[in-house]
Amino acid sequence: MSGKIKSRSAANAESVTAGVSCDERILRDCHQLYADSDSGLITIAESVGVKLLAPRKKITVMLMGNHSAGKSSFINWYVEEHIQRTGVAIETQGFSFVTSGRKRESLTGNATLHLYPHFKPLQQFKGVSEYLSTEICTSRQKRFSLVTFVDSPGLVDGDMKYPFDVDEVILWLGDLCDLILVFFDPMGQALCKRTLNIVESLNETHGDRLRFYLSKADEAGGESDRQRVMMQIVQELCKRPGLNKCGFDMPTIYIPNSNKPSRCVNQIEEVCRTIEKTINQTVQNTLNSLEKDCELISEAITDRLINDRLTSAGNRRARCKSCVMTLLGFSIPMALMALLVLGALSQEILDLALGRQGTETLSLYLTPAVKVFDSLTVEQKIYCCAGLVLLSFLLLIIAHFSFKTQPTLSGKQKRQLQEKLEYVQEVVKTKKKNLYEDYLRQSVSDQDMGL
Repeated sequence: MSGKIKSRSAANAESVTAGVSCDERILRDCHQLYADSDSGLITIAESVGVKLLAPRKKITVMLMGNHSAGKSSFINWYVEEHIQRTGVAIETQGFSFVTSGRKRESLTGNATLHLYPHFKPLQQFKGVSEYLSTEICTSRQKRFSLVTFVDSPGLVDGDMKYPFDVDEVILWLGDLCDLILVFFDPMGQALCKRTLNIVESLNETHGDRLRFYLSKADEAGGESDRQRVMMQIVQELCKRPGLNKCGFDMPTIYIPNSNKPSRCVNQIEEVCRTIEKTINQTVQNTLNSLEKDCELISEAITDRLINDRLTSAGNRRARCKSCVMTLLGFSIPMALMALLVLGALSQEILDLALGRQGTETLSLYLTPAVKVFDSLTVEQKIYCCAGLVLLSFLLLIIAHFSFKTQPTLSGKQKRQLQEKLEYVQEVVKTKKKNLYEDYLRQSVSDQDMGL
């Protein structure tokens, strides 16, 4: 990325924003701040050795439970379209993603993984790719534009054979989902051991994402029958240490039908409120992560610039040290040559070249060295000269290795890093502040915003 980094905005922003909720726009804008190919945070972070992940524009809600628990029926009710097949038989044999889009479309396994690249590790599970599908519909009912439902296969005990390891796949998906809705139906399959085993495993790592519901509550008979079914389910859950926790709640829900009125309390709107709460929490987490990632990138850029300045200072010291060693290394043979030359010249030539006073000054400084040199034997003189030459070579070798410097940033690279730092600090953080204010204005007044 070269040149000045600029904040980019779509020319048709008004038309794009039309009909889009505030939360949807915030998540979309945050994703754009990360994913932009030229000035996105992911691109900037990679240039300074930091790895970031772009936030998703929707939350992922997985529905699980025994077969015929009403998972697909709930999705159809939520989006107010008949998307998923429903029935007493096991209609959902694989994992079906249901999301909103521009037109009604059905995607197979390979296209699903292209649409959701963060789910591509599912290919590692043998046989699961052929049982992945995506249903795209144009519904914008409730908060569906911000939700991707994952409809899982109905779970049963006994000799039922699945074409893949359904338990492991559900546990893996639980790591990526923001919310997991567990449906128990009152028709005899609620105590399915496979369901309870998976729920217990999910509770160990993602207990805060699990929500339990008694589905098809209107089919449980009278109020006493419903209470008995709920007691049986709760007793079975409480037998498992991980699920025996304080504040356990299991609302009764069923799909409203004007042709089939029921006196049973229907808390299906509670599910909608739970999804709404998860969306709000995701928006807050996304904005908080945006701020943390900005700080992380700013710190990485600042550290690189500081390290570059320290490296440049170290290189200057290395060059100075090398120059001193080089001068010392050459001064020794030059001094020996000077002694030889001066010793070979007559007094008259020295007086003519340096003058009488210059000759006397030179003699004053060189006389001690000459006397010491003359007091040596021929063999000692040879050893002395050899030692001085060796010392000269050693100094030159030290100078050579001292001159080795560390690579530093060019002027252009430093300007680019400074521009990236300014972009993150001034543009992205300002954008994040504005998005947070837009989010808060949904709940509080402008007067409270000014406090």
